[in-house]
Amino acid sequence: MFLKIYKTMSSRRKFLQNASALAAGGVVLSSFDNKTFTIFKPGVSPSDQLKIGAIGINGMGFADLSAMLKHDGVNLVALCDVDKSVLDKRTSDLSKMGVGTSKVKTFSDYRKLLELKDVDAVIIGTPDHWHCKIMVDACAAGKDVYCEKPVGNSIVESAAMAAAQKKYNRVVQVGQWQHSNKHYQDAVDFVHAGKLGNVRLVKAWAYQGWMKPVPVQPDGNPPPGVDYDMWLGPAKKRPFNPNRFHFNFRWYWDYAGGLMTDWGVHMIDYALLGSKASVPKSIVASGGKFAYPNDAEETPDTLTAVFEFEGFNMLWEHATGINDGPYQRDHGVAFIGNNGTLVVDRGGWEVFPEKINGENKMEAVARQPRTDDGVALHTKNFVETVRSRKIEDLRCPVQLAAHVATVCQMGNVAFRMGKKIYWNAASNKFTDEEANKYLVAEYHNGYTLPKV
Repeated sequence: MFLKIYKTMSSRRKFLQNASALAAGGVVLSSFDNKTFTIFKPGVSPSDQLKIGAIGINGMGFADLSAMLKHDGVNLVALCDVDKSVLDKRTSDLSKMGVGTSKVKTFSDYRKLLELKDVDAVIIGTPDHWHCKIMVDACAAGKDVYCEKPVGNSIVESAAMAAAQKKYNRVVQVGQWQHSNKHYQDAVDFVHAGKLGNVRLVKAWAYQGWMKPVPVQPDGNPPPGVDYDMWLGPAKKRPFNPNRFHFNFRWYWDYAGGLMTDWGVHMIDYALLGSKASVPKSIVASGGKFAYPNDAEETPDTLTAVFEFEGFNMLWEHATGINDGPYQRDHGVAFIGNNGTLVVDRGGWEVFPEKINGENKMEAVARQPRTDDGVALHTKNFVETVRSRKIEDLRCPVQLAAHVATVCQMGNVAFRMGKKIYWNAASNKFTDEEANKYLVAEYHNGYTLPKV
């Protein structure tokens, strides 16, 4: 259903084609079941068995792996992580879940895992700055890919990933799992039905009250068993600092884009989908470290960005240390129309009518709750598509995810520029050459941006 919607959106399709061309042309601007693991799980023919490896298994990579292994015929072959303590912990966790690990190979270098002929598909759960290189290498090695979001750490990286999927014709699903939740699909269908009237403003937000200050810590030596050079990969060479490692990498420009990309790709995803929108004409953003000005993070803990599209504006907000966002929700998307407002979040959706002289302009819609498990359905969709090879059945193909990541990256570029910036859709560049330096993340340590 989602791809049918996207196929009607010529402006979005044109953007995706241009993004792939940008990369292809080499443009660079200066709850587990108790099944015991076997080689072939019962109930699935040998030809339909799927053998997987997982690269980066500390956080969502392990959550994705756990969900994937619940599906019949999915078998674990290899694990990869640069931190041996993580490898040891996850091997133990899998054993406790009833997954036999005696024959599972382990690596600290993903390239060794990709050399395995018996790996059909890989999960990529590394920090963002590694997504592009590993995904392109995996496709070139003939592997299908389930990659965590956001796809790339820059606009050009995102385009390169979309181009790699097309070149190697691999199944590439991105972990924006809300695409598999029925209530999100229903909410978008309601918006597209036109009952809200003219939608002139769309809001998307993430208020993260659980996030506390990251205390400043001195540089030091990597923990024993950590291949720090491999962790850095293409990122700038720096002394090891615990604040930049594991979960908190999200708050440093070298590796990620803060909440704008971490949560933005989930919320802005549905803002774009409901609006049938391509890329904005202009972007302006303002914010900073207002909650915790003296902590160790680089990315803004408070940010407001306005994206100007043809006929409507999209407003992004994020804030740490606060839970009460718009409509008393800590995350969500609101489509604000002349007749009413639809609000959707991970728990459900509802419609609030606009009132004129005490009269509702449309009928209210009571909250429609979530009824399914998005991660379970999303990984199932990936497994089924790997078997069928019908790539058009993917819920979140890399081209779609590259579009969303690109728009989120635009918000960060506007913030870092400190002024309103404009996008030239014909050239796939900003009109400001200074802003164009942010189109591609710098590669260091002998690594280069993949040429597709």
